[in-house]
Amino acid sequence: MTDGIERALAAHPRFEETGSQFVPTQTTFDARVFVADGTVRIENDLPTLNAAVEDETVAPVVEDGWFETFERRVVDADGVTRTDAVDVTTVEREAATVTVVTEIEPSPGTAGEDVIAIVSFVEGTWMEGIIPGYEYVDQVERIRDRARRNAQSG
Repeated sequence: MTDGIERALAAHPRFEETGSQFVPTQTTFDARVFVADGTVRIENDLPTLNAAVEDETVAPVVEDGWFETFERRVVDADGVTRTDAVDVTTVEREAATVTVVTEIEPSPGTAGEDVIAIVSFVEGTWMEGIIPGYEYVDQVERIRDRARRNAQSG
């Protein structure tokens, strides 16, 4: 089954194969995908709130509360795939990075879409946690601006 999953990811237009991993090509933040023994391991790296804020420091109590809320919400990733075998194994914060590790056991027929759904869910959950009142780095501001435009046009 691992070969079928790897072939599915390699053929999917939203992945680039680089060595022993697959990299989603249309994501905001960094993500890596590894396949072994029928299990797909997805590693999302996202900035901490403080790392996403421009020219000021987020108070530790705010940063801690933001991370705890993100941690509680992101474990609900099991509802966004076609497979029931989804496990958010790690949500860690180290320095300026939050890493979320999710393991899934997709079928080859749904592997690409299931992995993209997990990556998008993790990034979307991160974006939902943005706190108003801060000025964010360009990468985050562009996403916020796009969301505002989409909301106004809908």
